[in-house]
Amino acid sequence: MHSAELLVRDHTVYACVMGSRAFGLATEGSDTDRRGVFLAPTPLFWRFEKPPTHVEGPAEEQFSWELERFCELALRANPNILECLHSPLVEYADDTGRELLALRGAFLSRRVHETFTRYAYGQRRKLEADVRVHGAPRWKHAMHLLRLLASARDVLRTGVLTIDVGERREPLLAVKRGEVSWSEVEARMARLEREAGEALHHTPLPAQPDRRRVEDFLVRARRASALRTP
Repeated sequence: MHSAELLVRDHTVYACVMGSRAFGLATEGSDTDRRGVFLAPTPLFWRFEKPPTHVEGPAEEQFSWELERFCELALRANPNILECLHSPLVEYADDTGRELLALRGAFLSRRVHETFTRYAYGQRRKLEADVRVHGAPRWKHAMHLLRLLASARDVLRTGVLTIDVGERREPLLAVKRGEVSWSEVEARMARLEREAGEALHHTPLPAQPDRRRVEDFLVRARRASALRTP
């Protein structure tokens, strides 16, 4: 096993299932996407060659981030990272992982409006290109874009990020099956974007994430790792 994969095997602090299974949109053929966070032993940072910031594998559909990189991306309100922290399908969490989960609120801020909207804009341009070239979008991607936009609107409204679509499952799966016209999907996207913008003006989320609290957690994790090293 490659040394990077050993970091995942031996030093994972948090692991969860993401993708359609976490979103409540899984069907019979859905993959199981696994995501995780590992804490590279502190002495590895004392060398010229630093440990990797992320690792693919060792299993299929598995991807992990080193704790510091994960926290950096979460503080920037990266949609994929924030959703990973809120997966309802947690497979593993040690003491450090549980503390990371307890910090979920510290990462949330009004930045989610910009980052989720920007990501959605990029995805929408791809869908529009598909329509121009092929006459239809990739319906699965259209479904997930609607899900993301609704998630952004709701976290701005409530201050809580919930990624399971709940009662929206069947309407979203109808989009995936191509049973909803592209014009109707576009109208839904526009409405969700407008509602997210309106929610931003009244959101309970703070303007900025609690960077100091997150950094304190990271420093303590690094120090504890150093002290464990023989």
